Amino acid sequence: MKEPPKHILAIRLSALGDVAMTLPILYAVARKYPALRITLLTRPFFGRLFINKPSNLQIIPWEKGVSTFRILKQVAALRPDAIADLHNVLRSWTIDTFFRLKGVPVVMVDKKREERRRITSGGKQIELERFTDRYAGVFARLSYPVEPDFVSLFAEQVLPEAPIEILSPAIGIAPFARYYTKTYPIDQMKEVVRLLSERGYHIYLFGGKNEAATFLPWVEAFPQVHSLAGAYGIEEELFLMSQMNLMVSMDSANQHLASLVGIPALTIWGGTTPECGFLGYGQSVENTLCLHLDCQPCSIAGTPHCKKQTLACMREISPGIIVEKIQQMSGRSSIT
Repeated sequence: MKEPPKHILAIRLSALGDVAMTLPILYAVARKYPALRITLLTRPFFGRLFINKPSNLQIIPWEKGVSTFRILKQVAALRPDAIADLHNVLRSWTIDTFFRLKGVPVVMVDKKREERRRITSGGKQIELERFTDRYAGVFARLSYPVEPDFVSLFAEQVLPEAPIEILSPAIGIAPFARYYTKTYPIDQMKEVVRLLSERGYHIYLFGGKNEAATFLPWVEAFPQVHSLAGAYGIEEELFLMSQMNLMVSMDSANQHLASLVGIPALTIWGGTTPECGFLGYGQSVENTLCLHLDCQPCSIAGTPHCKKQTLACMREISPGIIVEKIQQMSGRSSIT
C-alpha cells in the first residue's frame, strides 16, 4: 500500500454480538484519524447500535433480500480506497474479490480457523486473541494503528431520558443464549434471582419478547425483580443497561452490549470458554465463571446439544457461586 487509504469500507454482517465487538474499534479509529472516512456495511438492525457515532463513520445497511449484485453496485459507487473485511466469510469474500480485481487493497480479520479446530480437540493450552484485538489488527495493517480508548456509547454526551426509574443496587441478568450449551439452566438461574432478591438487590431481566413469559412468574414470585424483556427498543435497552451496577450474561451478545455501555459483566461459560476469543471488550477474565472441564470447550460458538447429555459445564456452577461472585464484583459481602 503506497499511502494510507482515505476511505475504508468495513464489512461485518452478523451476528449482533460480533457487530457490537467492532464498535469500540471503529469508534477509536474514527476519532483518532478524523480525516479518515469509514463506511460500515452491516445489517439494518445492527446499525442501530452505533449511537453517538463519530461523524466520519457512516453505516450502509444491507437489507434482507437485497442481492449481492445490488450491494456491490452501491458500495462500488463509494469508491473506497481499501476494504477492512471484519467478517471473512463467503458473502464478504464476494465483495473482497470484486475490489481486488479493481486493485483495491483488502485486509481480512484472522478467524484463526486452524487454531479453533485445535482448541475444540483437546488443545486446552491454546488461548485465542480476542476478536476486538483482531479487529484492531486489521486497521493497523491498513496503516491506522490504534490503542482502543472507547468507554461508553453514552460517555460525554447529553444522556437520554430513562423510560423507567432504575433502583440501586441494580443487577441486570440476561439468562439466555442462542445455543443450549451456552445457556445456564433456567431452574438454577431462577434460584440465583431468588437469592439476589433476598439480599436486597434489584434485578432487571433482559431478553426478547418471546422470553417475557418465562420471566413473568419470577416477577410475581420475588420482590425487587423487574422484566425488561421485549419492552423497549435496542437504543433504550442499551441506556437502561448502562444504569446497572453490573450485568450477568452468558457467552452471548449481552456481554458485548454491556461493554458498549461501559459496565462490567459477569459471564458464565459452558460449551465455550473465554479462551475461544469472544470475551467482551474491556471485560476482565477475572469476572468469568468457567469450570474448564476436560470436555470444554466442545465448540467455538455453541451447539444445540451436549455431547455428554449432562451439561455439567453449566450445572456444576451452583447458584450460590454466582451470587457470591456478584457480591464480590459489587463490593458487597451482603446486602440487607
